[in-house]
Amino acid sequence: MNELLNWQITLPIAIAALVFGYLLGSIPFGLLLTKAAGLGDIRSIGSGNIGATNVLRTGNKKLAAATLLLDALKAAAAVLIAWYVLGMEAGLIAGFAAFMGHLFPVWLGFKGGKGVATYIGMLLGVAPWMVLVFATVWLLVAKLSKYSSLSALVATLVIPVVLWFINEPKIAAVMAVMTVISWLKHKTNIERLIAGTESRIGQKD
Repeated sequence: MNELLNWQITLPIAIAALVFGYLLGSIPFGLLLTKAAGLGDIRSIGSGNIGATNVLRTGNKKLAAATLLLDALKAAAAVLIAWYVLGMEAGLIAGFAAFMGHLFPVWLGFKGGKGVATYIGMLLGVAPWMVLVFATVWLLVAKLSKYSSLSALVATLVIPVVLWFINEPKIAAVMAVMTVISWLKHKTNIERLIAGTESRIGQKD
């Protein structure tokens, strides 16, 4: 608990990490890639989100995969660059800010994606092997339920718990906050899961 409360970072460095992470995270790769490919504005189809899941609704799997990869890498890059230049705690702040930048990009009226890829990218930067934990939980729940959204939601619940038990309280705390925000962004998915109307993996909308 003492380690959780003992953050050794100055306000100017924290602000610098926040701004850097947010700007990097707010790059809307899904929107940029689909426009460059001549597919129009991704916000006009499906859920209206800029993430890989909505890009997949265009039918272009390569673009969706590229969006997923780039959205993850922007969060990982924010973590690693800030960590290297300003210290570990700055890396955590920058990664969190990148996640928020993806969800609420100022350039798009604060309407972004749901953050699963950037959540994974944050893990890639702060605790790479935890990506395997996330993937394992996701695959297990997906196999049992056939719901992609449920798989991601359960995986985000497991991650902070595992991090806490392996004595990474600072990382666990940041990831727990990201989990709460991610669940809030998935509100409509949760409502559809409860109602039994959520699309299953492989099911066409």
